[in-house]
Amino acid sequence: MQPNEPINPGQVWLVGAGPGDPDLLTRKAEKLIAAADILFYDALVGPGVLALARPGTELVSVGKRSGRHSKSQESINDLLLTAARAGRRVVRLKGGDPSIFGRSAEEMAHLAQAGIPVRICPGITTASAAAASSHASLTLRGVARGLTLVTAHLRSGEPLMLDWEALARPGGTVGIYMGRAAAGEIARGLIAAGRDPNTPVLVAVNVSLPGERLIRGKLRALAFLTEAVSDDDPTLLLIGEAVGGAGEERRVPELERQCGSALP
Repeated sequence: MQPNEPINPGQVWLVGAGPGDPDLLTRKAEKLIAAADILFYDALVGPGVLALARPGTELVSVGKRSGRHSKSQESINDLLLTAARAGRRVVRLKGGDPSIFGRSAEEMAHLAQAGIPVRICPGITTASAAAASSHASLTLRGVARGLTLVTAHLRSGEPLMLDWEALARPGGTVGIYMGRAAAGEIARGLIAAGRDPNTPVLVAVNVSLPGERLIRGKLRALAFLTEAVSDDDPTLLLIGEAVGGAGEERRVPELERQCGSALP
């Protein structure tokens, strides 16, 4: 790589675009976006991030939202390969961090097999941004000694197969990406495996964006707390004593009153 040249022709960078707010990009990510001549971006990459591309950069949407896939993973792999072979400076923008539920390994393997150089620029994952917005902590001395991140995203027709016993163990925080549609099943699975129904939860919607919503409650009310969240709103579920924190008293008690006997 030449000095002051973040991307060489024919090279691919997998870049973490963070949770959405362009101010949460790393300095390296901003430089790479500005240096690219073609950007392949996910649906969760907002206009504020794309606006950092220089004029004339080709912007290609390869997003997936709520089961609606504009491109298959195989076709995305081929698009990256074709652009790199054409000598273009390629950036693949992924929401959050490329290595956390970003399928970066599949893209790297496909490109490496063809001899294309690939590098990764990490990004802030949504769980970290949600904790910051809510003034909570993902770990807490004496309360939560560990953090587990899982995804509830499934292929069509697949059952939700999570290790409920492991996730239900006390002393840890669980972050569930793409969990809105499965909120009721998640609550039932955790409670059946022994997690306290009164465990604090945080439903984080559109994290770091102007329409951000942070909904606090209890595990037993998780399905209700997510009812008003749109399919198109990226949603993260944080579950554990640590996410209650000093803000636990602000967990929208009116929602719990409305739940009444409907709570599990």
